[in-house]
Amino acid sequence: MHNGQVHAFDILGDPVRRRILELLADGESTAGEVTEVVRAEFGISQPAVSQHLRVLREAGFAVVRPEGTRRFYAVRPEALHEVDEWLTPFRRFWEPRLAALDTEIARGRRARRQETS
Repeated sequence: MHNGQVHAFDILGDPVRRRILELLADGESTAGEVTEVVRAEFGISQPAVSQHLRVLREAGFAVVRPEGTRRFYAVRPEALHEVDEWLTPFRRFWEPRLAALDTEIARGRRARRQETS
């Protein structure tokens, strides 16, 4: 396995960092907004949240944009691309099941439409 991929999983192995990325996936957030949510959910200090943000930034998973006294964080999607690539050989385990589920959902919708017509 490529060293960058091992590194990516080391970074993403932490539940606090995964939660921060989930928050940032919804759009750019200030450090204060992220800190407020993470402190409430995990009960960790503001300096601890700042440290997680720094790790994500230094690992390339997040970018920061200073604006006045505030710092806005956002996901850097390119970093997640290597994780996605690493998962490619494993998709065969769940993609057929998802395709089968899609088929069943469509079949159920057709049946409901026929019942109501």
